[in-house]
Amino acid sequence: MAFGISREELNEWKRRVEAGEIAYLTHYWIEPRFPGITTVTKVGCSRLEKLSAWCIDNGLPPRYIHRRSPFPHFDLIGPKQGEILRREGLWEQVERFGIQ
Repeated sequence: MAFGISREELNEWKRRVEAGEIAYLTHYWIEPRFPGITTVTKVGCSRLEKLSAWCIDNGLPPRYIHRRSPFPHFDLIGPKQGEILRREGLWEQVERFGIQ
């Protein structure tokens, strides 16, 4: 279940993904398989080769890309989430969701 984002934020992420951009959307998240994880960043791009390259460039396995058309994405969680959001300058998402 996703919460903590507005419809406008979701629609902007979808627009950017469909346009072939690498787009980031962080939200609160509860998933029993990942105890202690309270946020996820969906890193999306409709161009799978570009999203795969993004994964490789960030030391992440492309095999975990969710290939859901029209919004393929990689679920970014844990320490890599904060590392990548900071590197990308996405401070609003880091601060808003209290990402370490």
